[in-house]
Amino acid sequence: MSAPLASENLLGTYLRERRARLDPASLGFSSQRRRTRGLRREEVAQLANISPTWYTCLEQGRGGAPSADALDRLAHALMLSEVEREHLFLLGLGRPPEVRYRKHDGVEPRHQRVLDALDPGPAIIRTATWDIVGWNRASTALLLGFGSVLHASHNVLRFLFLDPRARIMHYDWEKTARFTLGAFRMDAARAGAGEAVEPLVEELCRESPEFEAMWRDNLVESPRGEPVKRLRHPELGLLTLEISVFSVDGRSDLHLVIFNPVTADDAGKVQSLMERHRDYFSNAK
Repeated sequence: MSAPLASENLLGTYLRERRARLDPASLGFSSQRRRTRGLRREEVAQLANISPTWYTCLEQGRGGAPSADALDRLAHALMLSEVEREHLFLLGLGRPPEVRYRKHDGVEPRHQRVLDALDPGPAIIRTATWDIVGWNRASTALLLGFGSVLHASHNVLRFLFLDPRARIMHYDWEKTARFTLGAFRMDAARAGAGEAVEPLVEELCRESPEFEAMWRDNLVESPRGEPVKRLRHPELGLLTLEISVFSVDGRSDLHLVIFNPVTADDAGKVQSLMERHRDYFSNAK
């Protein structure tokens, strides 16, 4: 009978399987006179800048608990993806690695198709630093109004604190601003984007005394979004929207934000807006 799963050397097995998948020649090693496929243990150790003896013990389940730094170097040496790196940490330390924020520009075509499919429901995709990197036509009309088109330089906080239209649009601007700033702070922290947001924070502190005062309050909120948002639209009047925030599959740095009309009357207003300005929407992007 085989040993229980908990007693197996899962980390060692995973390391052996991953090094067996790599091509020695592509990494600068000779592919001659090899009894098995993939890299040798000493070659992995060389790439990871760790002791060959210790790496051998690690594969054999005799190396003790590895450090996070050693696992990071092994993940790089074995050319692991982010998902594979997380799995390595779970096997080696029983926890995921610390979050590493990496800036991404734009969204994949499949994500844009999701946004487009949600029309006439407004929806955007924002980063952990709350840059808007994806949007649909309804979001342009509802959030900015006609004559303005969302583009890649738009940031939720810049719009909220620096654009005069935001104060007119939001029914309770100060409450919205405080909630948004608290959620932004939590979102950036969870994504490990502390350094990435520093230039934006410095800019907004210079340009907006209200932002600076609220930022110094150190408020935090759930980054999942304001449950209900009340907007004053120049054509539709008062609208009540439910805000739902979803993580984007395969992109831990991105969130899909959907603004869903609460009542049938609100939904009808949005639908009529889209129909009345069909020609505008056809040229909005």
